[in-house]
Amino acid sequence: MDKFRMLFQHLQSSSESVMNGICLLLAAVTVKLYSSFDFNCPCLARYNSLYGLGLLLTPPLALFLCGLLANRQSVVMVEEWLRPAGHRRKDPGIIRYMCSSVLQRALAAPLVWILLALLDGKCFVCAFSTSVDPDKFLDFANMTPSQVQLFLAKVPCKEDELVRDSPARKAVARYLRCLSQAIGWSLTLLLIIAAVLVRCLRPCFDQTLFLQRRYWSNYVDLEQKLFDETCCEHARDFAHRCVLHFFASMQSELRARGLRRAPAAAAGSPEPPEALDGGSGKAHVRAVCSREQVDRLLSSWYSRKPPLDLAAPPGLWGAGVSPRAPALAASTRPSQHSDV
Repeated sequence: MDKFRMLFQHLQSSSESVMNGICLLLAAVTVKLYSSFDFNCPCLARYNSLYGLGLLLTPPLALFLCGLLANRQSVVMVEEWLRPAGHRRKDPGIIRYMCSSVLQRALAAPLVWILLALLDGKCFVCAFSTSVDPDKFLDFANMTPSQVQLFLAKVPCKEDELVRDSPARKAVARYLRCLSQAIGWSLTLLLIIAAVLVRCLRPCFDQTLFLQRRYWSNYVDLEQKLFDETCCEHARDFAHRCVLHFFASMQSELRARGLRRAPAAAAGSPEPPEALDGGSGKAHVRAVCSREQVDRLLSSWYSRKPPLDLAAPPGLWGAGVSPRAPALAASTRPSQHSDV
């Protein structure tokens, strides 16, 4: 499970090549799903349109949501949009850039499904068979309106006894399939033209602004990832020192019950946690000695992120840190937000 979790975390990284690989994988899965799907139209006047349009639009919606879930930047974009300004201003251009990047990757698999469905034509024939104008076909001249509607509803089911070997059914199905393929090829051509225009016209715009937004969007993603990793490391160190402090405070009780022989040099006083772990305590852990201080640090990071200025005065960076831990010496300074 640890290996699968590490692989999933690696796939959620901000690398554009990995995200493009995920998009291609979703597109390949889409092709495989559509090719293995057994299409069966209900051939009922009330349900043909619902079934055909549902099969044409519902799987793309599910694939779109899967694309959003697989893209880490979608969560980072929402967090950046909703976070308080604090000491760091929010740039709407970065959010727009991240939104366009997320949407481009998430729309790849849905578009593949829609294009395949339109080029195949089965969904289109099922959805719009009852909407065909019977006046365009001569075979419906001797039928009543109710018979025409029943016949058109049976068009997708070529094995039905009512429409088997009927030239009218073949004509209607051919007409709808050709219309579906025409829409599919037109949509494909429009997407290719749009991609070519974006590719060719991009150098005509300000490249400096594009590079800035790309850099800071990657920075926001990497900053959040490094913050999560540093929080895990900090929590591990803090838990380690809490456990050591617990056993150090239990030494007097153990000696009172005769379960531990008191050393001659340390009789009557518990060993400090620094002595138990060989003095290897981290500075950012020694500066935080209570749960309330950790909560203030995390709240300060969310509500007042430090400015993007490495030369900023310490007061702006440590706004959420307690002035001094009570158990610390007077010369010990609290750690900054960059230590958390």
